[in-house]
Amino acid sequence: MKIIVDNWEALRADAQPIRFDVFVDEQQVPAEIELDDMDAVSLHAVAYDEQGAPLATGRLLPDGHIGRMAVRRTGRGKGVGGAVLQALMGAARQRGDSGVVLNAQRHAEPFYAAHGFEREGDEFMEAGIPHITMRARLG
Repeated sequence: MKIIVDNWEALRADAQPIRFDVFVDEQQVPAEIELDDMDAVSLHAVAYDEQGAPLATGRLLPDGHIGRMAVRRTGRGKGVGGAVLQALMGAARQRGDSGVVLNAQRHAEPFYAAHGFEREGDEFMEAGIPHITMRARLG
């Protein structure tokens, strides 16, 4: 597996189809809210399998929020999502962020907790899906 961290212009062709597969097709998030103005100002990570096929993506916003974490079905349960998350956390650490925060889908809380995130606040709805806010400090 290979992970590339770069800007939206460099990674859009690989990141956007993953996000549409996972969020729009699987989870029924409206296509018109999947892409936003934050893509252009965020760092993005894309994980590729041994054949070079894009498997997973996520983004790091300028304010330290991690979001749009998506793993295609063929990459799930293989550590791909964790590797993308760690790459984004590393990018945040490298630029001097003291911590990162994300809005996790409720079912993904154990995944993020395993990577050092702690729950904050109450559950809320986003795009019709239950979410929670989680935060991790960076060393």
